Amino acid sequence: MQNEVTFDEILSKTRALMPDVVEQLKSLIRYPSVAFPGYPSEPVNAMADATAALLKEYGLQDVRLIDIPGGYPAVYGEIPPPPGAPTVMMYAHYDVQPAHKEDGWETDPWTPVEKDGRIYGRGATDDKSGIMITAASLRVFGGKPPVGVKVLIEGEEETTSHLDAFVAAHPGLFRCDAFIVADNGNLTVGDPALTTSLRGEVSCIVEVRTLESPVHSGTFGGAAPDALVALIRMLATLHDAQGDVAVQGLRSGLPLTMEYPEEIYRESAGLLEGVDLIGTGPLGARVWSRPSITVIGIDGPSIKASANILIPRAAAKISMRIAPDADPDHELHILMDHLRAVAPWNVHVHVQEMSASSGFICPAGGHGVVAARRALETTFGKPVLEKGTGGSIPLLHVLHNAVPHAEFILWGAEDASCSRIHGTNESVDIGELERSIVAQSLFLLFLRKGR
Repeated sequence: MQNEVTFDEILSKTRALMPDVVEQLKSLIRYPSVAFPGYPSEPVNAMADATAALLKEYGLQDVRLIDIPGGYPAVYGEIPPPPGAPTVMMYAHYDVQPAHKEDGWETDPWTPVEKDGRIYGRGATDDKSGIMITAASLRVFGGKPPVGVKVLIEGEEETTSHLDAFVAAHPGLFRCDAFIVADNGNLTVGDPALTTSLRGEVSCIVEVRTLESPVHSGTFGGAAPDALVALIRMLATLHDAQGDVAVQGLRSGLPLTMEYPEEIYRESAGLLEGVDLIGTGPLGARVWSRPSITVIGIDGPSIKASANILIPRAAAKISMRIAPDADPDHELHILMDHLRAVAPWNVHVHVQEMSASSGFICPAGGHGVVAARRALETTFGKPVLEKGTGGSIPLLHVLHNAVPHAEFILWGAEDASCSRIHGTNESVDIGELERSIVAQSLFLLFLRKGR
């Protein structure tokens, strides 16, 4: 009987699968599936086809590509539940962040390299490992899991997603008892954690104009304002001297009980020796539950193109992470109003809204959470911690609205200390990948037994 499968049997089956899992993951890494505008569409579509073929090979039934209007296709499949069993939806994404070797990669980002128990390459963790966790947890049961399974592999998680509108228009397709989101992980290898909250994200572009056209800095400098200088003064008001966000009225979420060890954070961030951390208060609160502001782009003359002129126009794009339970539209307008209010010298200011995505707090106390904690504790042999994530997955809020009763399990093969998602030399620990497959397989078993 499926319900009588033991931990040792799941572990044995997973270990037998791992050579194939490793090779399949390497194969997926070779697709430069960057869904950002301006990048070629062929590798993204090829990755969608490869994902569908892989899931079918690993035992998922009724696998198909779903056309997402305006975007790249989603990969979908399902296995009906046995009588009386719940249904889970497994989520991952097949698109990745851009990567170029000249950015500082030690090896070509699209050529997987196995070294010291890790696989290096763009998407090794985020989130092609999630695809392998999903597929392998089905193969452990020979394609006949103890619960019903739906699988959704998105193609635009890293860029502007068009999936939100599709979910809202087809809520029945996503109906389930629990969502398993294999797009997270632990702080360190071997220390299990459930992610229980994610910050949201908003962004805007602020443009400053001061002159009709560039003019000589010697002839006019000293009285006529330079647009870039005005912009710099405005941006400097976003933080106080200690580095805390200085925009008044923003919401701060409640910090989690788990602390983020500073040494792990420094190593993960690649902080240079001697550089101070910014902000005050618990580190976990600073990166998981409180707002943070980053200037992610500036329009102004480059050093190479510089000349002795006053700059008539300058602009910056600002991204702000917001508390998990904050209203994104409200927080964005507070930021935009702040930028208008601090503009010096009556310069002309235009602030344009760019994005507003909600954070997320996982519902607590259900059978799924209990089963997930038990699965992690059994697999890792350690107590399970609860942590937040400073990043965002806007789709979770959309899925929660479509299926309000469903639970959310957020985990995966990432280890924050070494995985370097979105950065250079991204990698996944092979042992952590194996444990993630075991835990997800056990979760399916425990969820059925707990009903």
